[in-house]
Amino acid sequence: MNGAAIRVSPAFYGVPFHVARYGFVQADRIRRQVGNWLDALGYGPVETPSRILCAGPVFRLRCYPHRAGAGPALLLIPAPIKRAYIWDLDPRTSVVRRCLEADFRVYLLEWTEPDAAAEGFGLADYADRLIGDCLDAIEAETGRRGVALAGHSLGGTLAALFAALHPGRVRALVLLEAPLCFGTDAGAFAPLVAAAPPAGPLAAAFGTVPGSFLSLVSVAAAPASFQWSRWADWLESLGDPPARATHLRVERWALDELPLPGRLFAESVEWLYREDRFRRGALTLGGRRARPADLTMPILTVVDPRSAIIPPNSVLPVHEAAPSRRKRLLRYDGDRGVALRHVGVLVGASAHRSLWPEILRWLRRAVPTRRDA
Repeated sequence: MNGAAIRVSPAFYGVPFHVARYGFVQADRIRRQVGNWLDALGYGPVETPSRILCAGPVFRLRCYPHRAGAGPALLLIPAPIKRAYIWDLDPRTSVVRRCLEADFRVYLLEWTEPDAAAEGFGLADYADRLIGDCLDAIEAETGRRGVALAGHSLGGTLAALFAALHPGRVRALVLLEAPLCFGTDAGAFAPLVAAAPPAGPLAAAFGTVPGSFLSLVSVAAAPASFQWSRWADWLESLGDPPARATHLRVERWALDELPLPGRLFAESVEWLYREDRFRRGALTLGGRRARPADLTMPILTVVDPRSAIIPPNSVLPVHEAAPSRRKRLLRYDGDRGVALRHVGVLVGASAHRSLWPEILRWLRRAVPTRRDA
């Protein structure tokens, strides 16, 4: 499959578009049912208890118990195309728990399926207004101005955009394999988008873009990453029960796609991937310009040198251009048992053993409390 094969009208692979859309919606339901079966076999997430601090048409903000006098507030931002529990998969592979153990006040932005009121939501909503609503709620609860942000994949992209729009509200920024540069050499998705027709008509035809369509595009862009390497990882995990359990939990999570509002899909494809507006300093959201030159807060960036999805050259130019005086670059070299290498930074054994302690030490130095200072 290549991008030129994706057509909105009159057919998708020779199938009338309304029929193809129905097929993708049914595929989403089937995948959710397979996920329910894996839950019944004991491979569902084992999440940390939390409460909902606030909610909106496409999100809930989870807040986790912390001791009195805990340290800085940290908001974790997932990609909007999958469920947030990849940050809290089970006690052994939970970023949420690692952050709580390091004495942070932890909040997780949980994206939900868009309702009718959210069908017209775009980048200005996801990367600005909704994250801002979360920060308002966190600041009201903590009584402290400013929050540290950590985002993975497209969640990191949203975090970086918000930080560029509101540098005074972000105390530190952690970017985990987050695409920020979208030229034709910046990862597997860029050539696919370059060859595809405009995303606007496709998004308009879908209305809300089904998750299974997004998965199909991902496989088309990087079949080795989204298919073949998963089988190889499964074979490597067979003799390692903890790795095997993590692999199956990640596979269960991978079935849990979220649909995207058509406007968000179209603006992400056109403004970010096709036009590379953020790197060029030409992206305007909500009347404000989002530019790498406005990333003045402390920044820690994690890259995977072997990633085909988010290679270093899709991240480093913005990291290097940011005028922050406190920048750190770390590399993630992979793990066995993560199914999808791209999420290994969140669930991998070596990531939890060595990478996350380093990230959290850096964050405590970058965002000291009065007690730490």
